[in-house]
Amino acid sequence: MQLGKASIRFEEPPVIESMASIVGKKEGEGPLGKMFDVVEQDDMFGADTWEQAESALQKQTADLAIEKGNIRKKDIRYLFAGDLLGQLIATSFGTVDLEIPLFGLYGACSTMGEALNLGAMTVAAGYADKVMAMASSHFATAEKQFRFPLAYGNQRPYSAHWTVTGCGAVVLSKHRPDGIAAVTGITTGRMVDMGTKDSMNMGAAMAPSAFHTIQQNFEDFNVDETYYDKIITGDLGEIGRTILLDFMKNKGHKLEEIHTDCGLEIYDNKAQDTHAGGSGCGCAASTLCSYILPKLKSGEWKRVLFVPTGALLSTISFNEGASIPGIAHGVVLEHIN
Repeated sequence: MQLGKASIRFEEPPVIESMASIVGKKEGEGPLGKMFDVVEQDDMFGADTWEQAESALQKQTADLAIEKGNIRKKDIRYLFAGDLLGQLIATSFGTVDLEIPLFGLYGACSTMGEALNLGAMTVAAGYADKVMAMASSHFATAEKQFRFPLAYGNQRPYSAHWTVTGCGAVVLSKHRPDGIAAVTGITTGRMVDMGTKDSMNMGAAMAPSAFHTIQQNFEDFNVDETYYDKIITGDLGEIGRTILLDFMKNKGHKLEEIHTDCGLEIYDNKAQDTHAGGSGCGCAASTLCSYILPKLKSGEWKRVLFVPTGALLSTISFNEGASIPGIAHGVVLEHIN
């Protein structure tokens, strides 16, 4: 099952059995608005604080994924989930009532890719019949932790991303013919640091890691871009996408026609004034569950390389002048015939 330096091809691919996506008001006004399961008009989600709101968002999304798949909570052996906040407080507070054994993950905006990597390996190895993979983010909690409180009203540069208020959750299970899509392989990313220090330009920080993971996937699987109908990164935005395409072109790969980015799909950047595009754990997760997986289920796309990307900075590392390392995790998703 092991391929090359960093990949696995599953002999009996796990399948995505159920999925759910819940987003905030701004995301519902974007191009994918009608595709989300729920668009919540109150970004507080009925809570008293922004952090409690994100926890409520996670709980609602997990419950909806379980309900849509007609799944019993007790049949889900493990939960792989994460968010952007310190000590994963959106996840730890939000999932306590699920009573599912939890692996809390932090991969920044790549967290959904990390969750799918680990969840697929766990099911394929026989350690669980069903697991859930989930990731969330919230604009207000991320701004508060990484940048400035909303009340400060700071001006954002055009290279900045808009953190998605959203959550996506999937239930992975052993192979079955009626699944939504199969996870046929993974390519686990490594840390890539090219010295970027601008915390307001996440695309530049993450693009090198996306390039490395895609290139590693091609090498390990002995394929090129023609193997996929789509290669979809997490939240590189306009700047990061340009860098990625240039890097790939220098290696002889032309991705212009088949590449897109969740951060560009989820918002109308001009009409919604999101500058470089969307970001956050919930960006790739909610786009996966609303836009990517339905196209695989219908057969419009047969094979997709899904590559969520993350910038692993903190307020401490940034204030100490450290550069921003990036990571990206690849997941090969295929239509089930």
